[in-house]
Amino acid sequence: MLKIIAVIVIVAIAGVLIFASTKPDTFTVQRSATISAPPEKVFALINDFKQWPQWSPWEKKDPAMKRSYGATTSGQGATYAWEGNGDVGQGSMQITQSVPPSKIVLKLDFVKPMEGHNTVEFNLASAGNTTTVTWLMYGPAPFISKMMQVFINMDSMIGKDFEAGLANLKVAAEKS
Repeated sequence: MLKIIAVIVIVAIAGVLIFASTKPDTFTVQRSATISAPPEKVFALINDFKQWPQWSPWEKKDPAMKRSYGATTSGQGATYAWEGNGDVGQGSMQITQSVPPSKIVLKLDFVKPMEGHNTVEFNLASAGNTTTVTWLMYGPAPFISKMMQVFINMDSMIGKDFEAGLANLKVAAEKS
């Protein structure tokens, strides 16, 4: 009986490992929102790391989070690092591209809870008196990430934070 249970467990583990190996080698999470504000106003809130506490969903998850800013806090070359609780982890960001008022690209490096190196883009498109902001994160999916994807939907998990952040950004940008 013990041998049968062991075989079942081994087959189940092998099945999960095989299924995980079929997951894509990269991941992408994307959300968009329309904001009743000009792109210049929205861009300024994203392009300056010191403005992020107004709208970033992770700022609210750990009010005691330790933050450090580089010599430059906005535009290309700006840097920001954080260390917080289990909800926000530890990592850093650098603005690698800043094209006012339409695009900001960040290099995002996580240290904790799990190492990860991703790219984040904010694309802003003006239409009349509104701006559509598209928040995109993509990067490699190492095997441990693929294993997580067997049990957790990464798009839903990260996407809900993007949705909250875009809602916060909308409120901040639409203030008079």
